[in-house]
Amino acid sequence: MNTQNIQLSQHFTLSEMTASGTAIRRGISNTPSPAETENLRQLCQNVLEPLRQRFGRIRVTSGYRCSELNEAVGGVKNSQHMRGQAADLHVTSEEQAQQWADFIAQHLDFDQCIIERRLGNGCRWLHVSYVTPTQQRKNRRQVLKLNV
Repeated sequence: MNTQNIQLSQHFTLSEMTASGTAIRRGISNTPSPAETENLRQLCQNVLEPLRQRFGRIRVTSGYRCSELNEAVGGVKNSQHMRGQAADLHVTSEEQAQQWADFIAQHLDFDQCIIERRLGNGCRWLHVSYVTPTQQRKNRRQVLKLNV
């Protein structure tokens, strides 16, 4: 069985949560451990699925990143992406990002929800993360806006 075809939730697969053009171009194996895969499953079930059920299709632009990939894309050294606890979602506007962030804040348990925009090209995304309650700490329920 190809582990990349594993369903993490009704609408999200392990393949979708580990896909990376940078990893392909640089020959980086971006394969999560079983623990990281379980973290991805929890993120999908507790944050991404409810978001999809409310707003429709969700495009994940970055999910799990091994440490080599995280460094290659300029991720922070302690990124939750490396633990399978975070995903970046494509949003078309600041209004859409705010609508999704408001829904997450009002209805879901989550660790972080960060509305982000890369200054140079106007690209927008919503960073969401989830920490499984059995791990070291509780979810912070932190909502932030960066470079908006």
